[in-house]
Amino acid sequence: MKTTCSPAKVLTAVTTMMLAGSLAGCDAAAIAFEVIDPAPGVAAGAPAPARDAANALVQLEGIPVKGRAPKTGYTRDEFGPAWADVDRNGCDTRNDILARDLTSETFKPGTNNCVVMTGTLADRYTGTTITFTRGQDTSSDVQIDHIVALSDAWQNGAQQLSDDQRKDLANDPLNLMAADGPTNGAKGDKDAATWLPPNKAFRCEYVTRQTAVKTKYRLWVTQAEHDAIAGLLEGCK
Repeated sequence: MKTTCSPAKVLTAVTTMMLAGSLAGCDAAAIAFEVIDPAPGVAAGAPAPARDAANALVQLEGIPVKGRAPKTGYTRDEFGPAWADVDRNGCDTRNDILARDLTSETFKPGTNNCVVMTGTLADRYTGTTITFTRGQDTSSDVQIDHIVALSDAWQNGAQQLSDDQRKDLANDPLNLMAADGPTNGAKGDKDAATWLPPNKAFRCEYVTRQTAVKTKYRLWVTQAEHDAIAGLLEGCK
């Protein structure tokens, strides 16, 4: 069946496919349109969170359910150099995400607005406001979280990805978010069955993004993770 899309939908789909990196072609296009097309039975005028949750439920049912593979062989290096400049804009990924997620940010002179020095984060994990100041003792107050933790990804299919695909996963803005440092540390590499953001208002979006990442990179979920995400998404509708 031929799909007819508005220009806005086409632009969104193209953007999603560009982010997909090495997952290109027809499969990437299908994923892109899964993200933007309403799920069956969801009215086009439904509130965005409800549409997002319904779409995520459809995606979730397409994710394989398997047991967690051993962590054997996992190191951060398996996902490429930390915070590589994968989009070749001259800024590393950490600073790209800080610039995206902070407000009132300032930059180190002479870095072409790459190195973020200060800013304010409306932290979505805790619902609090955090002042960021770059420095040896303060930078860790705001960390960049992998929404699907790399160790979790490794145990749920990323071992089978190519080096370039794992590097894309580690630097994909869809899978990254500036977050409160201690809260990010408490999360560690836990999945949705064992950890959720303390800020309950963000939980729907959190598991929606996890589902999108696992769909995009063809990872799987455990049964406990599937059930936890499905239960949350049903409530989000």
